Amino acid sequence: MKVLLVNGSPRREGNTFTALTEVAKTLGEQGIETEIVHIGNRPVRGCIGCGKCRTDNPGRCVFDDDVCNAISAKLADADGFVFGSPVFYGQPNGALLAVVQRLLFSNGQQMRFKPVANVAVCRRGGATAAFQTMNMAFEMMNMPIVSSQYWNIAYGRNPGEAADDAEGMQTMRTLARNMAWLLSKLRAEGEDGRPELEAWTPTSFIR
Repeated sequence: MKVLLVNGSPRREGNTFTALTEVAKTLGEQGIETEIVHIGNRPVRGCIGCGKCRTDNPGRCVFDDDVCNAISAKLADADGFVFGSPVFYGQPNGALLAVVQRLLFSNGQQMRFKPVANVAVCRRGGATAAFQTMNMAFEMMNMPIVSSQYWNIAYGRNPGEAADDAEGMQTMRTLARNMAWLLSKLRAEGEDGRPELEAWTPTSFIR
């Protein structure tokens, strides 16, 4: 089994990386393969709702000049996901949100029914708001949200300081063990254990 961890910080080895590394290390101890991918610090386009990913080239975003499609290509081989972000103005990194929205719109079928967790890292405040924002996207994709002993938050300003947040690191380890436990249960169930989905009934407030 494999978990894909996405580092949504512009800093490759900042505190978001520290938190995700703690998750990855503990998953490894549970026999779970991991891969951490970094979205980088180059511009990332937002989704423009063109629909080309569903008509012309299913599963791939029409914009192929940033990191999105490279991450999308890894979704099918992953059994679970962890997305990590620093907190900017009480929100996740905008580049990460753009990646997540485009992944879900273009290739969300490769993520459905797979466990996901989000991690927010901040200097002082805004982490719960950022954490909730990150969860919102996955809560409408039939994806089990993996929790921990506390909200998945770690604190630190300078690179590596999050490692000194004892409770934050414990929260990351607990998250990893919960992820490993859920993955083992889902693997035992197999696809036959998945709930049947009803046909979508879109209902707009303005007709």
